[in-house]
Amino acid sequence: MSHAWAVLLGLVQGVTEFLPISSTAHLRLIPWVFGVDTSLPLVASAQFDIALHAGSFIAILAALWSDWVDLFSTAFGSRAVTVSEKSPTQDPLVSDRTQARRFIGFLLVTSVPAGIVGVLLDQPLEKYSTPAEFHAAPLLVGACLALFGVLLWAVDRYVSRQDPIGSMTWWKAFGIGCAQAVALIPGVSRSGSTMTAGRAMGFSRETAARYSFMAALPIIGGAAAWGLRDVPISTLLSLDWVLGFTAAALSSYLFMRVMLAYVRKHTFAVFMWYRIAAGLFFVALFWIRG
Repeated sequence: MSHAWAVLLGLVQGVTEFLPISSTAHLRLIPWVFGVDTSLPLVASAQFDIALHAGSFIAILAALWSDWVDLFSTAFGSRAVTVSEKSPTQDPLVSDRTQARRFIGFLLVTSVPAGIVGVLLDQPLEKYSTPAEFHAAPLLVGACLALFGVLLWAVDRYVSRQDPIGSMTWWKAFGIGCAQAVALIPGVSRSGSTMTAGRAMGFSRETAARYSFMAALPIIGGAAAWGLRDVPISTLLSLDWVLGFTAAALSSYLFMRVMLAYVRKHTFAVFMWYRIAAGLFFVALFWIRG
């Protein structure tokens, strides 16, 4: 039974981390929906949750490998990336060493607000997503899913600009970082909040999604390194943890690629409708169960 839940939770993490629908909401409430004992080790373990996010970290490296190679080879090597080296449908990330080093700085600046808020408030906020610790967690998560889903759609609908990634500035990077910090509230969604902020600043959907995924690398990597520092090697290499990590990594890779392809031609409306439906479902089930 634990092996099946390890794989299921890994898949849930991978599917929901890079779609703007909140991985925390689904990881915490799916066991509750099915009446699974939330004291079970895999379900209750915050460290197992972090291990699943580590799988998503690997996926960010793999799915955006060409971007990372271009960025760091341009910043610290001798080559420069030109538009001709890129797909004609993809906005070139950087074109010279100065721009590449600035872009690395942008990613670090985006990580600062969530890093600070995470250190100070992550554990207090975490309990509000877990029904076993906070009885009304489904109400909070459901409300945040719906409200921030509408916000995502509204910003996307009424902001007409489609700026390229080269228009990133320090203040925009910091603004997206503040949105990433807000996502520590259960049900908000890290990718959803950063994509919303990116669109609000005038970036195209693809640019907002791409930057959101790249900005996840330092924050997820830092959280994984810190959160798993005391976990014994024997636990990290146990079958349940390996299964969960692998499922999260593979599904994260797949759905990150799917999301990047989807936003090139579609709006965020489908995610708003899903978030509203999921939020109403969680709220209704909470009231039915009393």
